[in-house]
Amino acid sequence: MKHETVRASAFAMPLTSPAFPPGPYRFINREYFIIQYRTDPEALRRIVPAPLEITEPVVNYEFIRMPDSTGFGDYTESGQVIPVSYQGNAGSFVHQMFLNDHPPIAGGRELWGFPKKLAQPKLEVETDTLVGTLNYGSVRIATGTMGYKHRALDAAAEAKKLAAANFLLKIIPHVDGTPRICELVRFHLEDITVKGAWTGPAALDLYSHALAPVAELPVLQVLSAKHIVADLTLGLGTVVHDYLAPSEIVRRRGSSETLVDANAG
Repeated sequence: MKHETVRASAFAMPLTSPAFPPGPYRFINREYFIIQYRTDPEALRRIVPAPLEITEPVVNYEFIRMPDSTGFGDYTESGQVIPVSYQGNAGSFVHQMFLNDHPPIAGGRELWGFPKKLAQPKLEVETDTLVGTLNYGSVRIATGTMGYKHRALDAAAEAKKLAAANFLLKIIPHVDGTPRICELVRFHLEDITVKGAWTGPAALDLYSHALAPVAELPVLQVLSAKHIVADLTLGLGTVVHDYLAPSEIVRRRGSSETLVDANAG
């Protein structure tokens, strides 16, 4: 294969049979179960990267069912999303996600920088209860429940919330193990049609696991829950902050250094 052919053909790995196709990535009947809870603010400060700012000590725990997604197939996802602020504008930082399908794991990590790992999430209705579960291997690490469709929510208001900015920390190492890419990425959901939205009484239990540390953001109080069904497109991202951009040392006092980020201003 010629050099020019490699450059023209390269999209994702493997070169001749990429793990996922080019977008756009459209989702039909995407089903969300989101439980918002109050957590330890110190735990959040250890996790949320600057220049993002914590707005309040809350976490959105999500179970997402995706039965029809362009190029990615039929899969389920679960994880934690943290409300944040960036330059005064509200958004969400995706902290960790677990799912059961290789193409969206590969595509999510390589394109946007989604923090995705392989696990076994489920979202289903059991009689009168919406039930979300997440197993890492054989170990249960999350269980969420909500009364099924107890009260309708305003669909337009929920669509507006889904359209807000989302942030990811994209990390790709160099072949020598040093960082090659370390960027804060922003993306939006687009062309959103909310087909239904409901709320009800909810509960959430998180369990400790060495490799799936969802319980490190402990549940202190469940604040609200919602169940949403929507069609939408997952938009591609933009880089808003490059952690590896050249920085200049302007002051050294003892062992401390003051750095001016090239992105400042």
